[in-house]
Amino acid sequence: MPCVSVIVPAYNAEKTILETIKSIQAQTFSDFELIVINDGSSDRTIELLSTINDPRLKVFSYENGGLPVARNRGIQRATGEFITFIDADDLWKPNKLEAQLKALQAYPEAGVVYSWTAFIDENSDFLYAWEPLHWQGNIYPKLLIRNFISSGSNILIRRQFVQAAGEFDPNLKSVEDWDYYLRLAALCPFAVVPEYHILYRRSTQSMTSKIEIMENANLTVIERAFKAAPPELQYLKNQSLANAYRYLAKQCLFNGSDRQGVQQAQRKLLKAIQLSPKILLNRETLRLVLKLLTVKFLPQGTARRFIQFLGKNFPMVSVSKAN
Repeated sequence: MPCVSVIVPAYNAEKTILETIKSIQAQTFSDFELIVINDGSSDRTIELLSTINDPRLKVFSYENGGLPVARNRGIQRATGEFITFIDADDLWKPNKLEAQLKALQAYPEAGVVYSWTAFIDENSDFLYAWEPLHWQGNIYPKLLIRNFISSGSNILIRRQFVQAAGEFDPNLKSVEDWDYYLRLAALCPFAVVPEYHILYRRSTQSMTSKIEIMENANLTVIERAFKAAPPELQYLKNQSLANAYRYLAKQCLFNGSDRQGVQQAQRKLLKAIQLSPKILLNRETLRLVLKLLTVKFLPQGTARRFIQFLGKNFPMVSVSKAN
């Protein structure tokens, strides 16, 4: 039996699947099985996978069921003591598995471990990094406020907690990973590896570009989470909703800097501020306000150059730390 099962849901992933697989094969820890769930691809995904000569690779094909269903199918096929996921367009740093396994060995009470996330573009070039957080142990209250784990390509889980948490919700079209992490956080402590191991790919074709779908899914997950949360944590609900709307505002701006995109971003950010006015004191919010004003009042080319200058010279997280 392999120590780790790596599950890769893949749907029409011909542009990125080989790069993703290569980043898994490059891991310094090698005792894993690599399970690719072909989720009804109609492009060259299967053809490209057939060129990989690696006995650890197992490919299973199904009719399209969506990302949560593909992950669940991977879990059903997994035989490892630990289970992890990576989407077919994301990448890992080479020591991701090794470092996360060491963290769980050092913290035997923890059932899950996560690392930090950096973001890349369609050409695999660095965009920006998620803020470095050191939360571990009972992270449930923090996770209720926002999905700081950031993507579905991050966590490593002990098998018994995968079984206890149940499946990813197949009805969610977005943030199904956050919903799953919340269930895990209610069951066990989390460990953290304070390193940037996850390279999450941003593109205009990704789920993060589908704002309405994301909004509905976020509201569903938040309502569900606070129905299950104890009374002493209910005060966090408005903060959770505010963070969700701020995130949606950022996606509106990222995916469209035209008038409609700017207006949509404004509405989402206003909603966030109404729900939790103190969010205006947050550095992330202030940067978003600055970007919004820039796009709204400057010519499009000038605004784009200013935002690029801001991101390059005054990033939230130093590029050197994230690389």
